Order: sequence, then structure tokens, then C-alpha cells
Amino acid sequence: MEYEIIQMDEHTWRIQEDMVRCFLLEGEEKAFLIDSGMHISNADEIAESIIDKPVELINTHGDRDHVGSNAKFDHFYMHTAELYNCKDCDMSKMIPIQDGEILDAGGRKLKVIHIPGHTEGSIALLDIRNRILYSGDTVQDGDIFLFGIHRNFNAYVMSLKRLLSFMDEFDFICSNHGTIPLPASFLSLLYEKAVEVQKGDIKGMDDMKFGHPITRVDVNIASFLLDQKKSL
Repeated sequence: MEYEIIQMDEHTWRIQEDMVRCFLLEGEEKAFLIDSGMHISNADEIAESIIDKPVELINTHGDRDHVGSNAKFDHFYMHTAELYNCKDCDMSKMIPIQDGEILDAGGRKLKVIHIPGHTEGSIALLDIRNRILYSGDTVQDGDIFLFGIHRNFNAYVMSLKRLLSFMDEFDFICSNHGTIPLPASFLSLLYEKAVEVQKGDIKGMDDMKFGHPITRVDVNIASFLLDQKKSL
């Protein structure tokens, strides 16, 4: 499968597929790979071709477009609430992580922030030294999937509100889809729009996604894809 390696700074890269990306963050002792792609099945080899250090995998959540190379790793970090969601993963390899935990690559520390809504075990990772929030699918300017089993719009809105409490700790947001980087201020705008949708002030339109009837709510800066059968 086609992919592109793009260097973001001296110690950070992204592996870009057509619609999704993963991130490689190098520390002094090892590197963390944030998610493992969709169609690529050798993200381990790609990462090892970039840096000559051990690489450990962290999954922001278990959707199939984030775990394409999980089988190639001896272990991976994932929030325990994702046990149900990663059907393509060997869960015997999972190292559970919890909210507030710090993962250290050697001088480069990532803070785990649990942000349920998109999935029950979705997390963001705060690169403390570089002041970047790696937001998975939760904060982005594209289609935000909030339909189907175990997704919850109300929980999603609460997670955005919680992320606001970390605003003084990051300057930019890097998501797995859409535009990167986004300014930290984008989070405030997305939260405001989500609250308007929650209150019913912004209406959506019936649509289909992957054969699933949804309500698409376009808020100009992103689109929320909601289940027609679920009330907010």
C-alpha cells in the first residue's frame, strides 16, 4: 500500500496513508508509534527504517484504521475500555493504560488523557515537552464518527470539555485525520459547536455511511456523524 513518510521536526515523523496517519515520536531511549495505520501492515518496519531505536506502539483507540500493523508488535498500549473494540487485535499483547498515566521514551513524556465518546476507550496523548496534543479521531476538522455501537455523543461533548482543562499545556493539535497541525484554539470552537448540536440549535441531515443510516451535522469546522436511532 502507498504511504508517505513526512518529517515534522528533528525527532517526529508521520506516516501518511490516503485518509489516515500515524505518528512516530523519538525519545532518547526509544520511540513511540501512535497508531499503526489502516492498509499498511508493516508500520514496525517503516518506523525502524526511520530511527535506530526500539519502537513501542500506543493505540489511541481500536478502530480498524488505527490497528493495521498491531500484529507485528510484541505488545501495544491501549486503554482498558477498548477491549471490546479491537476485534483485529491479539489482546494478550495489550498493556493496559489509564487516564493520567505518563509514558516516557526518555526525555519525551506522553500524558494519557481518557476521552470517551468516539469510542469508550479513546485517548489523547499530550506530548509534554513539545506542547502538542495527539488527539486520535476526537478533535479534527473532518468527519467525526459518533454513530454505531458504543459511541456516545454526550460523552464526547464531556470529553471535549475536559480537554479544555489542558489548554494551557499545548499549543497545537495533531489528529489522525484532517488538517494538521490545528491551533489549540480549534478545540474551543469544536466544543462550542458540539454544545449547540447537543442543545438542538444546529440540525443535521439524513445520510448513509457504510450502509448505516446516520444524521450528518455539518458545523462548518467539522461534521458530526450521529446515529439516527439515538437521541442525544
